[in-house]
Amino acid sequence: MIFDEFSFKSLIRPVVDFPKPGVVFRDITPLFQSPKAMRLVVDSFVHRYIEADFTHIGAMDARGFLIGSVVAHELNKPLILFRKQGKLPADVLSEGYQTEYGEAFLEVHADSLCEGDSLVLFDDLIATGGTLIAAANLVKRMGAKVYEAAAIIDLPELQGSQRLEDAGVPTFCLTRFALNER
Repeated sequence: MIFDEFSFKSLIRPVVDFPKPGVVFRDITPLFQSPKAMRLVVDSFVHRYIEADFTHIGAMDARGFLIGSVVAHELNKPLILFRKQGKLPADVLSEGYQTEYGEAFLEVHADSLCEGDSLVLFDDLIATGGTLIAAANLVKRMGAKVYEAAAIIDLPELQGSQRLEDAGVPTFCLTRFALNER
């Protein structure tokens, strides 16, 4: 199957003024409703990481779970969940960060990783990079390292990928959108 970015991008629905005026939300629901597109997304990530040297997959709450869990299964890697505050039942590490909508906290089980572990972090998109930078900070606090941060969509005008790169976290995205691109 040949990756056709135009067809792929057409399955990502722009929702204007959601969740607040002036924002164009990138809805990946139609992408997941297409078995062919979902297979293309998963195969693209699996192909990229099949021979890479890392130990775990990390998935961001909540849409990152959709890709990260499938890729973890396909690559036979353990899955680490990075959750919104108050969602994990055991001892957690917590990290605050700024989103495009305000302040939030990300948590992970404190015993999820140890020194020498490395992981690919998955989310649906990279906007300001806040969630993935918080996750990378949590990974470092456990003595592990981030191999790469991966997402379906990059919004380069919000400079999240650049912020991640500046923090020493390489990034990979399947496609990019300008902020007002429809």
